[in-house]
Amino acid sequence: MRKSNLNNNKQFMFINGALAIGVIAVIFIFLYLSFSLKRDGDKKESYYGSYSIEIAGDFANDSLAIYINDSLLLNRIMPDTVIQLEVKRFSDENVLMVVDKKSDNTSPFNLKKEGSKIEIKKKEGIVLIMESEMPNSKE
Repeated sequence: MRKSNLNNNKQFMFINGALAIGVIAVIFIFLYLSFSLKRDGDKKESYYGSYSIEIAGDFANDSLAIYINDSLLLNRIMPDTVIQLEVKRFSDENVLMVVDKKSDNTSPFNLKKEGSKIEIKKKEGIVLIMESEMPNSKE
């Protein structure tokens, strides 16, 4: 009789081991699938076009901050020369914001989706933003 009890214990241990291996395999399959699906969502979109921003010398000695959406492009006291910035499009819809830090005035401006040339000037204390198409916008 002793031999049959020993045989039952071996069967019980073998079944428990097989179930443990099965559970571990299911966990690995779940982790593999969850990480592979997460990788598909991380693909970044790329946008064609760029914005050429030209800041006139009218802002001499003014403290100015230039933003596109929530990204700070320029934050400094302006010289009396023209400053040019080249920014690639990074979103579907973009807003240019010019902040005069002395008066805390904000001038928002919706930008074209294709990219454009933007001129920022100051006339009699008012910020003027003019947008035109880029001469070679084939990117």
